[in-house]
Amino acid sequence: MCYVSVWALCSDHVCFVSPALCVRFITKRFIGEYDHKKEVTYRCSRTVDQETVDLEILDLPFKSSEASIESSIRWADGFLLLYSITQRSSFLEIPRLKTLIDQTKQSLVFPTVLVANKADLEVGRKVTTEEGQKLAKDLGCGFRELSVAEAVLSVEAAIFQLIRLTLDQQRPLPDRRSYMLTVRHALTRKLTRSKTMQW
Repeated sequence: MCYVSVWALCSDHVCFVSPALCVRFITKRFIGEYDHKKEVTYRCSRTVDQETVDLEILDLPFKSSEASIESSIRWADGFLLLYSITQRSSFLEIPRLKTLIDQTKQSLVFPTVLVANKADLEVGRKVTTEEGQKLAKDLGCGFRELSVAEAVLSVEAAIFQLIRLTLDQQRPLPDRRSYMLTVRHALTRKLTRSKTMQW
């Protein structure tokens, strides 16, 4: 089973991003306002690359305690970090949360996708696409800019990107000895072929 932790990072307490994203992904409907005072776990199944994946998506409110956030980090296999392009404070919160994930998981590489929401509100934009892309690159995250309100396919693409990253990390690495033998045989065949083709 693939676990995904989704965090609401908007400081605007009228329109919470992550519940809208979760409901959009699961039901394809957009609902703009939520009473978002406690964590909620959403469950569903999806087929990704011909593989059925059972998802548990944990949605944390913005004002979660440090202990609650650390507990959810230990629980999760992958992370969507959300910010609003219209609220710079939510964007500036991302590096701290990514550091907390890395420290709690004790890993430099962990499946994470940075999601910039409200791409439909270009007039109120406070964070550029380039800033989002640069931050994602600096933090080693995937990146998506989308509008939960307008594009269900973009929401699905962001979550599917995270699922693929998570599944790739969960798959066992090939046995090192057998991998080295495969490489050696491939090189030997290539060298033999190049010798026979010499003039």
